[in-house]
Amino acid sequence: GRPRYLPPLLGCLLGNLTSGIMAQRLTYRRRHSYHTKSNAVRIVKTPGGKLVYQYKKKQAGHATCPLTGARLNGLPALRPTELSQKRSSKKNRNVNRIYGGHLSHQAVRERIVRAFLIEEQKIVKKVQKLQQKSASA
Repeated sequence: GRPRYLPPLLGCLLGNLTSGIMAQRLTYRRRHSYHTKSNAVRIVKTPGGKLVYQYKKKQAGHATCPLTGARLNGLPALRPTELSQKRSSKKNRNVNRIYGGHLSHQAVRERIVRAFLIEEQKIVKKVQKLQQKSASA
């Protein structure tokens, strides 16, 4: 590339020789004027030959299970606004299962098994109490 500092006249001559014409200046089209993640742009040439900024959307992340951290299958990767009730249908936001679209299948299975085992434990305790009563009487 070109050296950082060139005397004014030499820099001018070199600049014109390398590019031929002056580059078109671009300005943001919205009021947000800082180069941040939410203000990402790409340069596009219009059919009229002008260069303009087009705003990029942030990349969407996949929904994850809050308990296991696993990615939820069957759900599209969308930004939170796209997932809103107005923008996407209910079938795009859930899976046809209990806690579908909120918890992963492992988490649901674990909950069901835990509930079953707790109920079993209660029954065992009841039976033991009855046996102790009958043994003591």
